[in-house]
Amino acid sequence: MGTLQLSIHGLATTSSVPRKFNFRSRSSTTHLRFSTPKIRAVSTVPDSESTAKDKEPDEPPAVDFAFVHSVLLPDGTPDVHFRRACGGQKLRDIMLDNNMELYGPYGRPLLNCAGGGTCGTCMVEVVEGKELLTPRTDKEKEHLKKKPKNWRLACQTIVGKPDSKALLVIQQLPEWKAHEWSYEKILPTEEP
Repeated sequence: MGTLQLSIHGLATTSSVPRKFNFRSRSSTTHLRFSTPKIRAVSTVPDSESTAKDKEPDEPPAVDFAFVHSVLLPDGTPDVHFRRACGGQKLRDIMLDNNMELYGPYGRPLLNCAGGGTCGTCMVEVVEGKELLTPRTDKEKEHLKKKPKNWRLACQTIVGKPDSKALLVIQQLPEWKAHEWSYEKILPTEEP
């Protein structure tokens, strides 16, 4: 099993703990590490010189997403895409607005219900952040009764509230994934 450590460049999370993805390809094992760049202070501004207009405004609340595609990249590493969206929306809408593959082979309009919750083709696996999602609906319970508890229908799942800040890790097309991986938080190491 290989290790893929990912950091979200430019995206704020509620936790400063880096994330680590372990994955295993059916053909080979690959190691790839992305690290967070170090930031150093060049100088400080005395309190008397700082003004309210110099301060940057706080970023609006948003949910960070890490979407893991079901197919590996040509070099054998998982295809992970980072996105950001406001809470209070359906996961289906967030994925479609961000051009994330949701339906796979059922992508044509006549092969899915367009968000009605009747076909069950928009299944995703929630790896991290399931506490941010609404409880399963009756339609989800019906379609996913033989699936793991962390699988959801994107069209029936609302992500947080408009003021939510969190990280959500989603496995796209879990029925079609060609590799195994796990997710865990790792503690930052002391570097000289």
